[in-house]
Amino acid sequence: MSQNIEVTETDNLAAPKAARLSTLGFFMSLPPVLILLGFIGLPILLAFSFSLGHTSGPNEIIALIGQEIYEKDSWWGTFDAYRAVFQDARFGPDLRTTLAVSFIATFLVVVMALGMGIYQRIVGGKLAMIMISLSLVPLFVPVVIAAFAIRTFYDGNGFLKSLLFHFGIDFPTITMTTNAITIGTIWTSLPFAILMVSSGLQSIPDALIETAQDAGASFLRIVRTIMIPLAFVPIVIAITFTAIGIMGSFTVPYFLGANQPTMLGVEIAQFFGPYNRPQLSVVMAFVIFIAASLVAVLYVWANVRSAKQSGRI
Repeated sequence: MSQNIEVTETDNLAAPKAARLSTLGFFMSLPPVLILLGFIGLPILLAFSFSLGHTSGPNEIIALIGQEIYEKDSWWGTFDAYRAVFQDARFGPDLRTTLAVSFIATFLVVVMALGMGIYQRIVGGKLAMIMISLSLVPLFVPVVIAAFAIRTFYDGNGFLKSLLFHFGIDFPTITMTTNAITIGTIWTSLPFAILMVSSGLQSIPDALIETAQDAGASFLRIVRTIMIPLAFVPIVIAITFTAIGIMGSFTVPYFLGANQPTMLGVEIAQFFGPYNRPQLSVVMAFVIFIAASLVAVLYVWANVRSAKQSGRI
């Protein structure tokens, strides 16, 4: 009986303490949430209302100085700005270029990151460490410097074309093309993908790989049935962050891409600044936001799947 009384008294003392810790944790997490709501959430809501034709209040000034502004014709707004963007002859090629570059570059980045990570995990050694170290160099180079260097290297009078000219080889000019954008985005996105993928592969226990090898499993079977499934979440993180980063890139396509078609990051800046069509640029931004959200669904699904497998939910 006395033991039950002691347990009850302990529970009564622990309950207020848990409540205090919960309240303290809530207030400690509140500042970053308020910052996100104030500096990200509120501007997104204002921009979305502006894209629907709400030109009063905080959107009044930009609506006055901007051109081709479509005002709402009902209480909720209008889709005239969206209709104008999708009817624009430049938007379709720009959107296709953005999606194509994002898909191709992300695929190649993940394939190369997997190859580098698998080589380091299975073979290892000094050569693997040197290759990993060299592949991380672009992580410490500013994007604007990298884009300018790639342009200087592949330009019509750049280093590569000038060098091969002495050997009688007419190397094509790559800059100002979609190929140059793809090369640039791969170069700038590869280090992060290698870090994520290699860290996921390095966390796989040696016993699993050694057991599969002792059982006679081939190299491809080990990669397909053990390494990739166990490193699935880091691989998905690399895919989503790489794809979203490429979709919204500006510096690389601005330095290396053609004027038309170009990626939407550059087109949005052109519409907002030189063309003075802020409402249409906001519409384009929301199109990219929707595309990035669809990619982010993969990230959420992978985390939920991992949490279910580990029993956390």
